[in-house]
Amino acid sequence: MTIRYDNKVVIVTGAGGGLGRAHALEFAKRGAKVVVNDLGGAVDGTGGNSAAAEAVVKEIADAGILRDKSFSKMELKDFDAVMAVHVMGTVKPAKAMWQIMRDQQYGRIVVTTSSTGLYGNFGQTNYGTAKLGLVGFMNTLKLEGAKDNIKVNAICPVAGTRMTENLMPPEMVAALKPEYVTPAVVFLASDDAPTGCVISAAAGAFSSAQIVESNGVNLGHAATADDVAANWGKISDFTGAKHFNMGGEHSAHFFALIQGQKTP
Repeated sequence: MTIRYDNKVVIVTGAGGGLGRAHALEFAKRGAKVVVNDLGGAVDGTGGNSAAAEAVVKEIADAGILRDKSFSKMELKDFDAVMAVHVMGTVKPAKAMWQIMRDQQYGRIVVTTSSTGLYGNFGQTNYGTAKLGLVGFMNTLKLEGAKDNIKVNAICPVAGTRMTENLMPPEMVAALKPEYVTPAVVFLASDDAPTGCVISAAAGAFSSAQIVESNGVNLGHAATADDVAANWGKISDFTGAKHFNMGGEHSAHFFALIQGQKTP
């Protein structure tokens, strides 16, 4: 089966270079009408022009920024800037399209998260906060969009782009081409896509990430901090850990735990 996008409109933010450019070109090859959205700024978010976006449009017919510093040296303006671009830069186009997707009873949104958000990375508290925030955005939006056939997923790319070229050896950057991530994005935006999923992708390799929770232990109302410490091995045992699809399932897990039952 070949995934096609004929008669569909695809909006790619940050499409002037790197990952966004690769995604835009592939969607176009598969028949989509592609809206190339890119402010054309530098990696730190300064400046801006339309040249990058226009270049990709020409090929068819990076809006992300980093301000890495250790938390002790990071200024709040560096935090605000990264949050504004990565979080609100995702929220605003999604909000602009949301009612249209509801009205037409169809929509696909793919946000871009990062291993820094999922697992952390030294010197990137601002970036990691923003990128995990997008997973939270996805988790709720998938629930609100379900009745209107709107599916929301996340891509966690490992790719050599201008945002990562100074963090990797040149040979690694060359091996991790942005276009190797694109197949996962095209799949996540397709008719038969799952929803609420995180796909990691790099150089033709793919995996899926989830937030899971241990089965836990009921220590009773009289439990003290010392009891928690004594039982930490059981509390943090992820054997048989579960992934919850909504907050209510998490609550049900605890209600069952408190009542001495097994979580369904």
